[in-house]
Amino acid sequence: MGTRNSVSGLLFAWLATCSFPALHAAEIIAVEASGSQSASVLGSTVVPYKEVTLSAQFPGVIKYVAGPVGTNLQQNAVVFQVDDSELMAKRNAVVAQITMAQAGIQNAQSQYYRELTSPRSKDIGAMPGFGMPAMFDKMAVRPFAESFMGSYDSDTIRQADLSNAMAGYTQAQAQYQQAMSQLQEIDSSLRDASAYAPFEGIIMEKMVEVGDTVQPGQPLIKFGYVKYKRLQADVPSGLVGNLSKDMVVSARIDGSMNTSVRVAEIYPVADASRHTVTVKFDVPMEVAAAPGMYAEIHIPEKKQGAAQVITVPSTALLKGSSLPGVLVVKPDNTSELRMVRLGSDQGNGKVEVVSGLNAGDRVINNPPAGVSSGWMPGAAEAPVTPATTEPVPLAK
Repeated sequence: MGTRNSVSGLLFAWLATCSFPALHAAEIIAVEASGSQSASVLGSTVVPYKEVTLSAQFPGVIKYVAGPVGTNLQQNAVVFQVDDSELMAKRNAVVAQITMAQAGIQNAQSQYYRELTSPRSKDIGAMPGFGMPAMFDKMAVRPFAESFMGSYDSDTIRQADLSNAMAGYTQAQAQYQQAMSQLQEIDSSLRDASAYAPFEGIIMEKMVEVGDTVQPGQPLIKFGYVKYKRLQADVPSGLVGNLSKDMVVSARIDGSMNTSVRVAEIYPVADASRHTVTVKFDVPMEVAAAPGMYAEIHIPEKKQGAAQVITVPSTALLKGSSLPGVLVVKPDNTSELRMVRLGSDQGNGKVEVVSGLNAGDRVINNPPAGVSSGWMPGAAEAPVTPATTEPVPLAK
């Protein structure tokens, strides 16, 4: 037992005198510049190829919704429907008015043709002639009145009767047209009671449920065509000139899928408040991306003279910081925190720095997490002094 203790003590003493190099020790390195192509990395979002928002057209209660988010619908399929019971009752009443108007047209037309072919002013049975037979009235009384009294003109009376019959026919036609207009208005409202898919796609967002009361103009469903997808990015106005239609650039979707995208659309105007231009990029069909995913697009930069790209090791970036930053060593051998704008990944563990550093600057590589301005590698860690241990004699 004593021999075992003596050997353990000697081994401990030997290990204490040995020193091991620290893994990933912080060090000061110089910022490099290379002649590769410079590119800016911009954030973007995966969006559907086409997207529409379907809204309510008149007040009512929702009685049908096609399905939950993600439901696939064909073109002209019903997406949602508002209760149209009240509209159907109004339509039935208007249909009854149309039937009455048609009957009025037929009656007015019959009266007009009767007056045209058989005038009432010449009807022998219209006036019995002071109680005398109608024949005596026609042969004696009316000619006597026309010759001596001069107050009876059958042609004028006939013309007035024709005009009255024509007016009745015109009024009946107007009533019919008015009823038809009301019917067309109700049918249009009935069509608006149901929203139809304008193209093949899926329900992307549902903002209503069956039984909800809606008002005109209220957004209810977002519908999109996702067979083809795009990236939508707000490109600074200073960089949008480097892009052209059908130009191919590299992109990374969801932080893991590297692909190439094609410039599909460049908006002709810039946002006045943010000074950016919206650009859309076509995504290859084989890329498995869903609307709403985050993506990074590498926009090439054109610089005057020789293209020099500033690079630093990715391990020089501060860990746990929301914005990319590095510790820059100043001439007085103190450090300061400096925020940088990153570009594309240059490979071999290096990343491009678009702004914030110059070639020849000194930065601290592999800084520990949580450090800030003023931290220096030598000041943070003191060398470990190995413990001295008296040698333990072996047991006899």
